[in-house]
Amino acid sequence: MPFDYSTPMGSPCLSPTVFLDSDNPSVQRFASDAIGDAASPKERAIRLFYAVREQIPYDPYAAVLEADAMRASAVIAKGKGFCVAKAILLAAVLRAIGIPARLGFADVTNHLATRRLLELLRTDVFVFHGYAEVLLDDRWVKATPAFHSRLCARFGVPALDFDGEHDAVLQPFDGRGRPFMQYLRSHGSFNDFPHEAMLQAWRKTYPHLFEMAQPTGDFEAEA
Repeated sequence: MPFDYSTPMGSPCLSPTVFLDSDNPSVQRFASDAIGDAASPKERAIRLFYAVREQIPYDPYAAVLEADAMRASAVIAKGKGFCVAKAILLAAVLRAIGIPARLGFADVTNHLATRRLLELLRTDVFVFHGYAEVLLDDRWVKATPAFHSRLCARFGVPALDFDGEHDAVLQPFDGRGRPFMQYLRSHGSFNDFPHEAMLQAWRKTYPHLFEMAQPTGDFEAEA
């Protein structure tokens, strides 16, 4: 690679993993198509953020939790995903072009979820909300590609932007000043997706979801 990324090749935050399969041809192709002629690591990271944000629509009903479905290549094949799946994809495509990346998770409240989704979850607490962390200019920066711009417009909230310098975390208020997202608890940063840890947290918070068929719906229409 022509850039000094401050983290040697072969380090945990650059290597392919079970879920961040950055060596998969479809992941590498997604990354290459997204970065285009961008030359600097920062500009490449920005383009990858917007590609994942817009090309993979957010869909909580796409949260299939089997391990095979959570790989970055599987997210590309499905063409949609919830926050964790999109964070996995962003971290994987960053690694695919030699930019160190990892995953972060937090519990949040989401005041602008749809009524149907809140009824399904039986709470407004979303455990293990996922985002990516990217190493740029020797600093780890958070990047949350979850909500695509069309969905944000339906909710009346600005789409989250990423400039490669400041943390892109979900907004505390929507466009009219109403409460939107509140971060409750951080689970820390991870080199790979902690699949079993998330399943345990979900079983504790949403035990009923594991006793029913996979929910389906059109989240954007509900919004």
